[in-house]
Amino acid sequence: MKKRDVAQMIDHTLLKPEATAEDVVALVDEAKQLGTYSVCVSPSLVPVTDTGDVKVACVVGFPSGAHPTASKIAEAAAVAPHVDEIDMVINLGLAKGGDWAGVESDIRAVREAAPETVLKVIIESAALTDDEIIKACQASESAGADFVKTSTGFHPAGGASEHAVKLMRETVGDRLGVKASGGIRTPEAAASMISAGASRLGLSSSAVILEGFDD
Repeated sequence: MKKRDVAQMIDHTLLKPEATAEDVVALVDEAKQLGTYSVCVSPSLVPVTDTGDVKVACVVGFPSGAHPTASKIAEAAAVAPHVDEIDMVINLGLAKGGDWAGVESDIRAVREAAPETVLKVIIESAALTDDEIIKACQASESAGADFVKTSTGFHPAGGASEHAVKLMRETVGDRLGVKASGGIRTPEAAASMISAGASRLGLSSSAVILEGFDD
């Protein structure tokens, strides 16, 4: 793939807790220079201004997902007027406990709180079994999500893997997008995620990775 095509698959990401408003300005400037699809930031850092053609994504229920649904609803409703996309974290405790109706209900509540916003559901794939990955993707689709996403990048179990991305793509087909995020730091890793079926990449090292692709 060409550099510009890969750039248009990237959510240029800044989710460090210590990130400042000045850091976001720098993030947006770099995103414009690189031609990335969007920037992804924390809720307290929106609205993001002067983005030009770069879209804005924001996380909800991040990074643990162990928030009451009411909190996720309030967070989504607060940021939705200012962003194009929301990346929410599922309730992993419900997933590991096999309460898939609860997982789906939690996702649907966020979907309903931000009905016009692209919704990506972070399933934290490294913490799930293959069967749980499949069920999490199915719950996300049933609840009205637009994407399923591998990871927050903060879980000790790890980030994205080719295996998880491939399984997620096989589960959702071409009906939903698949975002690979977490631990993708080289051009080779990015290329492998795309080959496995990722249609979006969450990257904080976007400039370094794009250097590995031809103009």
